[in-house]
Amino acid sequence: MSPAGTSQQAVIDFLGDPATHGGAPVKRIDTHAATVFLAGSRALKIKRAVRFPFLDYSTLAKRKAACMAELEVNHPYAPAIYRRAVAITRADDGTLAIGGEGTPVEWAVEMRRFDEMQTLDHLAAARRIDDALADALGRAVARAHAAAPIAKAADFTHALSEIIAQNDVELRAAPELFPPRAVSALTDATRGAFERVRALLAARERAGRVARGHGDLHLGNIVLLDGVPVLFDAIEFDPKIATGDMLYDLAFLLMDLIERKLTQAANIVLNRYLNETRRTEDLDALTALPLFLSLRAAIRAKVAAARRALGAAGAGAEQSARDYFALAGKLLAPPPPILVAVGGLSGTGKSLLARALAAEILPEPGAVVLRSDVERKVLFAVAEADRLPETAYARDVTTQVYAALIDKARRVTGAGHSAIVDAMFADASERAAIVKAGAGAAFHGLFLTADLATRLSRVGGRKGDASDADAAVARRQEQYDLGDLQWTLVDASGSPEETLRRAKAALGLA
Repeated sequence: MSPAGTSQQAVIDFLGDPATHGGAPVKRIDTHAATVFLAGSRALKIKRAVRFPFLDYSTLAKRKAACMAELEVNHPYAPAIYRRAVAITRADDGTLAIGGEGTPVEWAVEMRRFDEMQTLDHLAAARRIDDALADALGRAVARAHAAAPIAKAADFTHALSEIIAQNDVELRAAPELFPPRAVSALTDATRGAFERVRALLAARERAGRVARGHGDLHLGNIVLLDGVPVLFDAIEFDPKIATGDMLYDLAFLLMDLIERKLTQAANIVLNRYLNETRRTEDLDALTALPLFLSLRAAIRAKVAAARRALGAAGAGAEQSARDYFALAGKLLAPPPPILVAVGGLSGTGKSLLARALAAEILPEPGAVVLRSDVERKVLFAVAEADRLPETAYARDVTTQVYAALIDKARRVTGAGHSAIVDAMFADASERAAIVKAGAGAAFHGLFLTADLATRLSRVGGRKGDASDADAAVARRQEQYDLGDLQWTLVDASGSPEETLRRAKAALGLA
């Protein structure tokens, strides 16, 4: 890494002076590649005159190009934040100005200032990423990917092999943080994992699943604006680094949530993303998720190591680097998957339990939830909360729904990931079919029970849910002949917390 150039010091002093901003107090934030000045309602970000193996800001021309590229790349993600690229100029008398008539001596990206305590890294530290925000995050990434330019000739597999090699070199450059033998073990395991999915990733690129994405989608690069998560600070310095499999882009956010022990949030993000995109082939691609998560953790480890050169919070950066490195190794060796089926009549709390259980089931970031109510809405190409006519619940339609659930469960577990299938499973043939869908994964069947009064109360209180069951449906179900129930019966008549405890005990997760 090249150190910051002394030629920038005059600009740094100028932008850090309250007089430059009409007397407003200035807050300065340094990262490994940029310095940001916050004053009043404005933020100005300059590139530091550094050179890393993955970026080069060592000349004014390169920093100008990077500022222009940052504006172009990020404005679509966050038009309310990004305003313009502006020159810092020097007049003949030596005075500096923002966007003056003199000679440009530096370039900056001008942005609307937002409350930096509303970035998701700060919210995560305060344990303020709740289920609703996690769900909104999954939707936000899905929207961004829907608009991302597809890249069918990016040769993502080659780029990924270069990232693996680059990680190895940069991790070895800090032996005081990353023991050389541990780096060798991680690199060997990473290369092995990569070779196992190389053909799959190449096929996904041909199918249009590689795009010019965000590229740096960690929690610090997402902010709440008016209660809505907004992505910003996407990678601008190298389109090659920002171009990759869409699940690789998503993996950065998932990994960061996992590292902070926000496993339920990570699980909700993954499931919401999969539900929004509705791409069945992404279930097969979950076999690459351990590799993607591990690579993202290794990247964060080396970036944290680079932050030590800033001088501030050096000890914190060192520990962060070690933590991310350890996580990279852990994520690359996931435990075997399991398949859990959660059955029960309407109003027993199947969906609530499935969502709560999902984050508890490894591999990270928890099980994929496959819900019959959602699958039925997918079949009819309507939104989850849209109500379907009674004809959508005909026997032949239900047969199609269960066939789709079985197919998806087989794909998920076949990819080495765990799945929870949430459906009524009132028919013995449906229960028998799902038992065989695990692709070798261990199977656990749970059947929830509750009295009619409890079920009626619950179905009557639903709002904005995928289920169309009402009181009349719940009463009709009392007449069902469930046959021989060989699954574990779980009393679901109490609180959701009580049902969760009983289910976890049945699964050996207590």
